[in-house]
Formats: sequence, C-alpha cells, structure tokens
Amino acid sequence: MAKVIQIREGNADLKVFSSQKISKELQVFYNPAMKMNRDISILLLNALGKKEIIIADPMAGSGVRSIRFIKELKKGIIKNIHINDYSDKAINQIRDNLNLNKLGKDKRITISTNDANIFLMQSKGFHYIDIDPFGTPNPYLDSAAKKIARDGILAVTATDTSALCGTYPKACIRKYWAVPRRDEIMHETGIRILIRKVQLIGAQYDKALIPVFSYASKHYMRIFFICRKGKSHVDEMQKQHGNFNDAGPMWLGRLWEPGLAAKIAKLNKDEKLSKFLGIIEGESKIDIAGFYHLHAFCKKRKLKLKKTKEIKEEITNRGFKVSDTHFSPYGIRSDIGEDRLKEILNK
Repeated sequence: MAKVIQIREGNADLKVFSSQKISKELQVFYNPAMKMNRDISILLLNALGKKEIIIADPMAGSGVRSIRFIKELKKGIIKNIHINDYSDKAINQIRDNLNLNKLGKDKRITISTNDANIFLMQSKGFHYIDIDPFGTPNPYLDSAAKKIARDGILAVTATDTSALCGTYPKACIRKYWAVPRRDEIMHETGIRILIRKVQLIGAQYDKALIPVFSYASKHYMRIFFICRKGKSHVDEMQKQHGNFNDAGPMWLGRLWEPGLAAKIAKLNKDEKLSKFLGIIEGESKIDIAGFYHLHAFCKKRKLKLKKTKEIKEEITNRGFKVSDTHFSPYGIRSDIGEDRLKEILNK
C-alpha cells in the first residue's frame, strides 16, 4: 500500500506517494527512476539560456518537475509556468509541495485541473512543453505540436520501448507507422522511429520538429525538439526520413546539436551523470545513423574481438571519427566503413 513520505530531489523538498511498485495506479504519480529525465531537462534549458519563457507541465503529478524548474533554472528563464493535472488529489499535493518549498505565492505559477489535451488546446501556446506520460506519448502529440511556439522546445518521453524496439512489431506499425527491428542497435532504431512519428504530426501544421538532444535510458526514450516554423523547414526535414538496417521509415538526421550537447555536459555537476553525458557529447560530433556493436560485428564475420580502446585508436589513426555510444556498452559510433573496420579487426 502506498504511503506519503517526504523526500528531496535536486533542490526540491517533496511529499510523494511511495510504493514498492511504481505504477499509474499510485494516487499521485511520482517515479524516482525518472530523476535523470528531470535532471537533463534542467541542464538543457539552462544550456539554451532562453529568457522569459512560458513553460507547460501538462501531466504534473506530484509537481516535482515544475518545482525543480522554478528552483534550479537560472534567473530570468521562467516568465510563467503552467502546472496542470487532471487529478484533484494531484493538485492538492502540488499545492502542498509548492508551500513546502515556499513557492505558494509565486506569481509566475498558474495551476489548473484538466485533461492534458484540453489544457494545451485552451492555451495561447508555450515556449516549452513537456510530454512525459506513462506509456506512449501518442495521445498528446497533436495538441502539443499545435501549441509549441516558433523556436520553442518540445520534450517527448516514451516508455513503451517494447513496441519501438521490436518486441511487438505490429504494435510499432500501428502506433508509430514504421517497422522496428529487434537487434543490437534496436534502441537507436526505436528512437529514430519515434522522432519521425513526432515530426509527421508537427508537419501537418508547417512545423519542423528537429531533435537537438536525444537519449535512451533503461525503460524509456527521450527527445528534445526545437520547432522551426515554415513549409521549407518541413520539406527539408522530411528529406531526412528513410529506411535503415531493414527497419523504418525513420529519422536519419542528427540526434543531437553538438554545441548543445557540449554545454549540457559542461554544466552538469552530478558525478553519476557525467559519464553518460560525456559519451553523448562525443557521439554528437559524428553525424551517422547507427553504430557498430563490436561483439555482434565480430561474431557475424567470425573475427577475433580486440580491446575497444585499441580498435578506437586504430580508427582514429586512419583518419576517421570514433566515439563510444550511450546506446550500448559494446558499441562504437564511427564514420568508418564496414570493410575498413573489418581490416582493423583482421590485423
């Protein structure tokens, strides 16, 4: 049975419902495993440094994300923050948590109780919208795409990774309009399929939603899109849709904006996050779809596996780019061709 406990996450003190099993059945939803999700959101907004933005938190739950935004984003970033949840119990807990953090009278905050889509559609629009549901983001993409401002950031989370990664291919076809593939690079394939789905929704409204930072972690995928308004931007975006590795269609363009990835890694002060963000910073510099899973590559070609460090050094010596990838501890991202990599492993 769930009980209310007091915790601290980031700079926020919170009263939350705690249970041995995290599920949407909690009276007010709070998932401690999503702390990194919230950490990176804060780092990204601080790295972008946009001023006077209007933020939407449509499914606020305990209010943890909004409270951390208020307490941890740099001064001047937030103009207004709209905190919404359809549950009266959630709204009561949000108010308690705002008071706990001495934010009850903060005039930048607007609280509402509504369905997430109705909340978004009744608004004038936002510079930052966070779609972070339990499961697929599909039900919220249309209203979010309509209401994200020009040059605004749309953040999208998906926790239904079993469909995107190919365990249930028919579900992926129905929900994401693409064929997945369950193999060593399935998490990158899945995130690229998800990106294209979000982009197709935005394209209907002449909005090109371009990824600036993406990652997969354990049970979820997360993408931050910048909104470029105009038919020409959409046309250019759609040229980067296609098939890869017998899967798709999917987004074949960049997953990261390299300068932003570097800023995020530099701003981070959390030792637990530093390696993860450092790897992403490295792979953001290599504009290639897919990566080499070294164990699978060698097994398929009956090659002897060498130490990753030696392989990377040899790739660099031959004038190619190479980095680790956060998608797999056994993977490397590189612009070297398969034949050249095979030569290195044959030596």
